[in-house]
Amino acid sequence: MHILKHYSPPLNPYLDILYQDDHLLVLNKQSGLLSVPGKHEDHKDCVEARALEAYPSAMTVHRLDMETSGVLVMALDRETHRHIGKQFERRKTSKTYIARLHGSLDKDEGSIDLPLICDWPNRPKQMVDHVAGKAALTHYKVLEREATATRVEFTPVTGRSHQLRVHALALGHAILGDSLYGTDEVIAAAPRLQLHALRLTLFHRVREESMTFEAPLPF
Repeated sequence: MHILKHYSPPLNPYLDILYQDDHLLVLNKQSGLLSVPGKHEDHKDCVEARALEAYPSAMTVHRLDMETSGVLVMALDRETHRHIGKQFERRKTSKTYIARLHGSLDKDEGSIDLPLICDWPNRPKQMVDHVAGKAALTHYKVLEREATATRVEFTPVTGRSHQLRVHALALGHAILGDSLYGTDEVIAAAPRLQLHALRLTLFHRVREESMTFEAPLPF
């Protein structure tokens, strides 16, 4: 089992707020910061805990992996929490991620349709399982070809745990800096996981309109 070692989350900025009103809190989560508390006492510092200090009613709607940065939405009231939760569940939200993958992709765009399941003996790792896995679909598009890497735009249709990381691996091109799924070469190629939640679109129940939030790309 993968144990979180040497957890020292970034402190500056302590909380990077992209948008806030009476119902929604939208944050730019930094790489290296947990979305929600870990089980260990040393892993209590997280986006949720920090948000609660300033916004006592803040509730987590969805999560990003600790190493992933970008747009993270929290609800400030129960009705909004329920409403956005249903949007995620029914795939009514739209998400765009940017990643840098190891090597050069053959195609300029495509889709990865591979079911995923927890790799139980090696949790929290996930793996492709065509029998027991849950459906997982990701569209991708090449944005730029670097000397030894490819910058891509990922559009996940489903929201499985580690979906983009495992789907990238299944393409034969792990995400640079991925300490869970990458080879030593992949891990050494970047100072952090090169995966960023760039954009999220959802429906605001009170404003009765679709809203898009974007977090600046850090790599």
